[in-house]
Amino acid sequence: MFSAIYIEEEVKDHARVKEILARFTGVPQISCERFGEIFNRKAQNFRLQKQAPALILAKKYGKLVLPAPAGYGFEGGASFYFSHMMNCVYDCRYCFLQGMYRSANYVLFVNYEDFESALLESMHDSAGPSIYYSGYDCDSLALEPVSTFCRCFLPLFERNPQATLEIRTKSTQVRSLLEVSPLKNCVIAMSFTCHEASLQWEHRVPSIAKRIEALQKLQKAGWPIALRFEPLIYEPLARQHYQRLFEEIFAVLDVASIHSISTGDFRMPIEFMKNIIRLYPDEALFARPMEMEDGMMSLSHQQDWPAQIEELLMKYISPEQYYRCA
Repeated sequence: MFSAIYIEEEVKDHARVKEILARFTGVPQISCERFGEIFNRKAQNFRLQKQAPALILAKKYGKLVLPAPAGYGFEGGASFYFSHMMNCVYDCRYCFLQGMYRSANYVLFVNYEDFESALLESMHDSAGPSIYYSGYDCDSLALEPVSTFCRCFLPLFERNPQATLEIRTKSTQVRSLLEVSPLKNCVIAMSFTCHEASLQWEHRVPSIAKRIEALQKLQKAGWPIALRFEPLIYEPLARQHYQRLFEEIFAVLDVASIHSISTGDFRMPIEFMKNIIRLYPDEALFARPMEMEDGMMSLSHQQDWPAQIEELLMKYISPEQYYRCA
């Protein structure tokens, strides 16, 4: 699974680190002073590293819980995000992470106890309900067998029902969720593009059928689920493609009990986009006409393109379930 495992000196005796290392005895294990020595060094090639990434076990310092970007999620209280990992096991060509980081290696911050303290402080400081998003800088479930993220963080939210956790993912690693009682304040949000876009740009991602199957199991077990249709990437036949996707999804899920459904355009900071284009100069997706506004780049599309998808969605869902990610 990993080409090597780097371990920060400060966490080498941490119980979580010992547990992980015991499972991967055949993988080279290398000590380092700080993860940045490996992750931030110059002259790295994200594209090449993605073929055989390493795992870096580290301690995260500084602000561990941050305000969520404006328009990122659903309404329901003050919004925050936290990242126990950096980078994703999948290789979606449109992903902003490959433009943000120099390295494709995975960084797992093992000091969960510090995250829990920061989350508790944020919950107590928030006047009323609060929402916490996990999966902004990684896929929260994709490395679950290694990270044991759910096992460690779900009990915290179980004890604090005024706070809601959204786990954003494309992963089918849901066994750890199905083995415990569902939490009403934990939403499993699965991301989708249409079949054609997924096959073209979502490398290593579980198939749409497998993701729907995982959602169906979670919903039957009592977990709140959500659907995130993003990024919407325009194609001449995209309306028909999304019609097919919606028919497939809503034929098997209990629509009325879905927590929320959202859509969002392809967009990212200009500098990230420039970095990605340097990595993939021959990628047709990045040769399309683009628009720049407020430091962000997006793909040009028909003016009514997002409205077309919203119109299709409203045939299956209620307006109260829907929001558009800014």
